[in-house]
Amino acid sequence: MEAVILTKDQFSSLSASIEEIKGKIENQNKKPHEVFIDNQEFLFMMKISKRTAQTWRDEGKVSFSQIGNKIYYKLSDVEELLQKHYVKSFKR
Repeated sequence: MEAVILTKDQFSSLSASIEEIKGKIENQNKKPHEVFIDNQEFLFMMKISKRTAQTWRDEGKVSFSQIGNKIYYKLSDVEELLQKHYVKSFKR
């Protein structure tokens, strides 16, 4: 086995590089942040009226967050709503 000798500066630089790479790997492994959309985006995406969105919230069909008068939906909850009501095509 061959020994490698590093100066203190070289060792510090190598350690910093390893920590930077470690940080990048850890960030890639983290769960991505949840994406929220506001009520206006939800209405546009689903092509529904404000009243329909209100009914869906009242009936518990879609989860939401409300801060003051502003309403937000998790994009994953909207996708879940669509998946729950998904009807597979019939085979002949």
